[in-house]
Amino acid sequence: MSKITWKPGTMIYPVPAVMVSCGDTEEDFNIITVAWTGTICSDPPMCYISVRKNRHSYDIIKKTGEFVINLTTKDLAKATDWCGVKSGKKVNKFKEMNLTPISASKVKVPMIKESPINIECQVLEIKELGTHDMFLAEVVAVNADKKYLNPDTGEFDLSKAEPIAYSHGFYYKLGKKIGKFGWSVQKKKKNKKTE
Repeated sequence: MSKITWKPGTMIYPVPAVMVSCGDTEEDFNIITVAWTGTICSDPPMCYISVRKNRHSYDIIKKTGEFVINLTTKDLAKATDWCGVKSGKKVNKFKEMNLTPISASKVKVPMIKESPINIECQVLEIKELGTHDMFLAEVVAVNADKKYLNPDTGEFDLSKAEPIAYSHGFYYKLGKKIGKFGWSVQKKKKNKKTE
């Protein structure tokens, strides 16, 4: 057999590297970088973030019951990493990383203006797990930067923002599109020859 067995661990990679903004007053505004995040339901739209209890943002999110997931890009990679290793107890992350807090449409938590997509979330439940607690949340609004919209179709093209992902301690810019949902079973169009 060509496989080796390792002890159980976190091996579902790559994952999103997102900046989660929190705090409902300017004094409490903070950003935490999260890789343990994802979609858990389509209807109603729901997602989660998992946060260690000792992180500064944990108590802020628990108190307000709201957060915003801000997707990250190649241009935001340094800020994404920096906001993950510095504590909001000691620094103002928005100020230090030249990020702009802007008002959200449904929650009191600020969004990051420089992010291409901001996902406003309201916490439904906190599940105590092990090293992290999971904040299960309903998505109450999604905000998209107009510069990534196709002017003809109105479709959003995140690839133009050069999104990043996290894998085993490293950040990666996402690559070229190789297909779309259902392309593996899509019927090929027959070429009609004119006679």
